[in-house]
Amino acid sequence: MPRGFLLLDVDGPLNPYAAKPSRRPDGYATFRLTDDGRWLRGREGRRRKGIRVWLNPGHGTALLRVAAEADLALVWATTWEDEANTRIGPEIGLPPLPVITFPDRDPVTGWRRDGRWKWAAVAEYTAGRPLAWFDDEFERRGAGAARAGFERDRDGAGTLLCHVDPREGLLPQHFDAVRRWAGLPASAVSGVGSA
Repeated sequence: MPRGFLLLDVDGPLNPYAAKPSRRPDGYATFRLTDDGRWLRGREGRRRKGIRVWLNPGHGTALLRVAAEADLALVWATTWEDEANTRIGPEIGLPPLPVITFPDRDPVTGWRRDGRWKWAAVAEYTAGRPLAWFDDEFERRGAGAARAGFERDRDGAGTLLCHVDPREGLLPQHFDAVRRWAGLPASAVSGVGSA
């Protein structure tokens, strides 16, 4: 059993949704989740309306490598929940991964803006074991109390909150941050582009 977890958010780290909308970042492919639930690739995905997703096929290999080196189990921690395994993972070469579910969702308004739903679910799932977490919302306005509670719950447990700029997505320095946190030498990951 791995010693801890490497948690993955999709939007921001894997999908640099805040990059210039008129220019797909280098190394990324375009996908589209349409209103009727279709998942489109390539040219068809670029021409249709729906949720645009940019993914870098090199991220899967890099994530698997750093997780193995740091003895961490990859786990989805994303609002995509189970769809991350059916839509995102296959596009970047990840096998099906465990998923943290977020039951604290308002059925009318959706996800609460203060972020408590994510912090609490992650603390419960990881149960004090070491974790490194790629996300773009650690500094979300209004989430201070939820984050403070998370940090109190994890007091003494190895924790790396690795902020990823949603304009750039995962970069080699993020993988190196996990290596350093795990006590390994940094070794820049090639083939993982930047925006």
